[in-house]
Amino acid sequence: MSQLPAEIFKAYDIRGIVNKSLTAEVVRQVGHALGSLAIEQGQKAIAVGRDGRLSGPELAGALMDGICAAGCDAIDVGCVPTPVTYFAAYELGCHSCVSVTGSHNPPDYNGLKMVIGGTTLALEAIQDLKKRIEAGNFKHGQGKRTSADVLGAYVEKIVGDVKLARPMKIVMDCGNGVAGAIAPELFKRLGCEIVPLFCEVDGNFPNHHPDPSKPENLADVVKALQETDAEIGIAFDGDGDRLGVVTKDGEIIFPDRQLMLFAADVLSRVPGGTVIYDVKCTRLLGPWIRQHGGVPLMWNTGHALVKAKLKETGAPLAGEMSGHTFFKERWYGFDDGLYTGARLLEILSRAADGNKLLKELPNAPSTPELNIKMAEGEPFTLIDKLKAEGRFDGAEQVITIDGVRVEYADGFGLARPSNTTPVVVLRFEADNAAALERIQGAFRQALNGVWPGIALPF
Repeated sequence: MSQLPAEIFKAYDIRGIVNKSLTAEVVRQVGHALGSLAIEQGQKAIAVGRDGRLSGPELAGALMDGICAAGCDAIDVGCVPTPVTYFAAYELGCHSCVSVTGSHNPPDYNGLKMVIGGTTLALEAIQDLKKRIEAGNFKHGQGKRTSADVLGAYVEKIVGDVKLARPMKIVMDCGNGVAGAIAPELFKRLGCEIVPLFCEVDGNFPNHHPDPSKPENLADVVKALQETDAEIGIAFDGDGDRLGVVTKDGEIIFPDRQLMLFAADVLSRVPGGTVIYDVKCTRLLGPWIRQHGGVPLMWNTGHALVKAKLKETGAPLAGEMSGHTFFKERWYGFDDGLYTGARLLEILSRAADGNKLLKELPNAPSTPELNIKMAEGEPFTLIDKLKAEGRFDGAEQVITIDGVRVEYADGFGLARPSNTTPVVVLRFEADNAAALERIQGAFRQALNGVWPGIALPF
């Protein structure tokens, strides 16, 4: 095949607009490349799952055709959350899987999250797939296509592991994403009474966008908590690998604070364990992890990059500000919104007042994620200039593992290039409003210094 649309080959996955940049033929070619890669690595089969998007069946079919054309077997695990597809790679012993999912993107998008031989494909590995297709570097054979149902095994595995100390009544918003196909049953089995919101799988997403990292998408949960006697609210993203959490009084517990709760719990059983978190997380997390006997490790944003670091370090737990949480202790180390929700309720159920536990977690005034929209490629150029020329007087530390994170005695500021869209991502946190404003001022000056006339969202 000649030229492929370069823009679909992202940092952590393949993603594009269905029938425009992401066609069945492109996906078939990707399948052929993945099957070829799997065979080269001594793998024999790839499990394929898909989320609830309308284009899922056609694209998953094309993907499996491509996998089989390489002489690799394809195992169809059906319409399931992405973490269930990851689980299938373990449960079926094939070590490789692809989730056909557009995650939290609009309905006309779809994509592929890919694991070959136990490694999540990211960065160069995804670019290498593109090069392989363009060079026609394929294996050829006739793989078998079979199907398997792993949902039952997945539910049993969680129900066998996670124990609630008391029954709980919860609001659950699946946002019409694929989590709705399994989450209500799973949480009932765990001992929950559920107030369900939008648990019917509908790839049109008719009620709200399935992205719990945006506060406006949690408004229905807040309302249901006010109108019912449920004590806590949880929400899943479109493919079920991320979790949103809301307290009874409507406060959103962002994922970096959720990670504090999980860290304290995990470290009680794994003293001295490493807890990994990404550069977007609160600066209150590091001291909290140390206080609970763990070793904090800040790392790059991106589910595939965090998973790789988890594997490398043997850490029992990792989390990202975007809502991906990775449990290696008692689980497999992949990001799983459903399992994370179960572990949350396990901890909260031990307290007479679970909300009090959440609200007592350390907190600081912060901004939501702010974005500077730029042309393709410009965010990386800007951040490189900021690293080289940016002046931040009074800073205690400048961390440059992923963008520029500047730590002050009373707060931090972050500017990093997104790996998925052409934007610079900004986030600020401080002890008080005055410090927040001062740190934003320092970034305003530094950004203007390296990119005069830049339009800033703060």
